[in-house]
Amino acid sequence: GKGRGSMNRIAIQIGDDDADVRDGVAWLFDSRGYHAATWSGGDAFLHAIGKLAPDWDHAVVLMDIRMEPLSGLATFERLQQLGCPWPVLFLTGHGDVGMAVAAVKKGAWDFLEKPFQDNLLVDRIEQALAAASALRDANLQTQRLRAALASLSQREREVLAELIRGHYNKTIADHLGITQRTVEFHRANIFNKLGVQSAIELAHQLGRLGASPGAAGEGAE
Repeated sequence: GKGRGSMNRIAIQIGDDDADVRDGVAWLFDSRGYHAATWSGGDAFLHAIGKLAPDWDHAVVLMDIRMEPLSGLATFERLQQLGCPWPVLFLTGHGDVGMAVAAVKKGAWDFLEKPFQDNLLVDRIEQALAAASALRDANLQTQRLRAALASLSQREREVLAELIRGHYNKTIADHLGITQRTVEFHRANIFNKLGVQSAIELAHQLGRLGASPGAAGEGAE
């Protein structure tokens, strides 16, 4: 159950205990220019990817729902416990559709019944890859924003809290007992550190983060 090639930059992780299906699907994706890794069981796959956390890159998992000895469903639950963000697609037999629907309700991306059309499978995987990529970009942006917030000084944090309430520079200066010029200086620094051009953009960024600026990185000077 070794993976083919290194774990780096592999876009599609294929798990199936049927070697014919596994190799056929891997060939299909290789022929379309994707890097695929194959696994004959969930255990070997989980063992290999467990080492990646928390640096997931982006990939898609395509698994038979009834692998032995560790089922695709059990493997999926373990992936969720690991915090792995990769979309999971299940290949199911005719009798397992109910199980696959339940898995989708628990957060799986999709499922396809065997026998499936090659083009349909590639389309679904490409949609899932696009979603995985977008999620990773959003996560990177969130991490950068958190780090930037943590880098603000105590005074910058006080000015930020006032800015978020929509106060003007003069009002902020009165509230904090500093000059308007000092507020402008702090404001420029805050915008620079957080990579925003305006107070509106700042509010959008923080809104996406769902964070109150006062709570971010308390005590970090």
